[in-house]
Amino acid sequence: MFGLFDKLKERGVLGINARNARFISKHNPRRLFPLVDDKLKTKALCREFGIPAPELYGTVEAHGDLRNLPKLLAPYDEFVIKPVRGAMGNGVLVVVGRDGPLYVKGSGVKLTEEEVRHYASGILSGLYSLAGNTDRAMIEYRVQLHPTFQAVSFGGVPDVRVIVCKGVPALAMLRLPTRRSDGRANLHQGAIAAGVDIATGRTHHAVQSNRLVEVHPDTGNSVIGMTVPHWDEILRIAALSAEMTGLGYIGVDVVLDANHGPLLLELNARPGLAIQIANFQGLLVPLEQIERVDTSRLDTAARIALAREIAASSRPHALPAPAEVPVLENVG
Repeated sequence: MFGLFDKLKERGVLGINARNARFISKHNPRRLFPLVDDKLKTKALCREFGIPAPELYGTVEAHGDLRNLPKLLAPYDEFVIKPVRGAMGNGVLVVVGRDGPLYVKGSGVKLTEEEVRHYASGILSGLYSLAGNTDRAMIEYRVQLHPTFQAVSFGGVPDVRVIVCKGVPALAMLRLPTRRSDGRANLHQGAIAAGVDIATGRTHHAVQSNRLVEVHPDTGNSVIGMTVPHWDEILRIAALSAEMTGLGYIGVDVVLDANHGPLLLELNARPGLAIQIANFQGLLVPLEQIERVDTSRLDTAARIALAREIAASSRPHALPAPAEVPVLENVG
């Protein structure tokens, strides 16, 4: 692992202090943080700017509203309950179906109505919110797994994280759920992080818990050389998200839905740095090139073109050949 970090230092790795001082403090006014920390505000912005996002079914504002939760959920067999001010995917309950009066989770575990109400109560109490403050619960559409990812995911839906600086996508990674991560695209819990080339949308390196990997541990299929579908639209959502929030350094999480295509899942004003390990490339390389450009004069298309140009010129390694993604029947 230390050899990996030593090589990253040679490739312009960005440390947390430098990230905070050179990029977050410089480009992200604190008054704008609520636009991304509050997911309902983010959804409102998405509607205003025409950015697709999972449909909002409803919200639970206070404990007194919990008596109405079954009525709110009644029209839906599948849904997601999450904290409005949550972080790192904590506190997200995914219901994939019903069995009579019971709610079925992705793992197959069945919950009673009272257990779902108790879960939502924990969200309202601030169990999963930033700083532990009281929160609200939101219920939204459950994203459907895109066929492309069936062979390289286990028990959940992957997402794409794009770091955007001054409206220009700088680095990207694909997060793939595993059995160890309990079907969640959470790197700290054992999901795979695959670096994605900004210019082509193709994966080129992958890590799991800071160890290089080439195949998905649960399916045995390669995670290298995949081309992420709808890559142009994912870059457009990422670049436009920075514009709609006014934040100059931001992490944009996009999911690929089988029915609706790319959807903006959430934004992060303090994105982590693991994306560098996934790409085997430091963030400083593209960020310093972006810093030298007056991007305020560029529209979304021009900023994406700049991102592709920087990625192609600063790529520290040759891209792997494109790989065909196995169909579901071949998944081990």
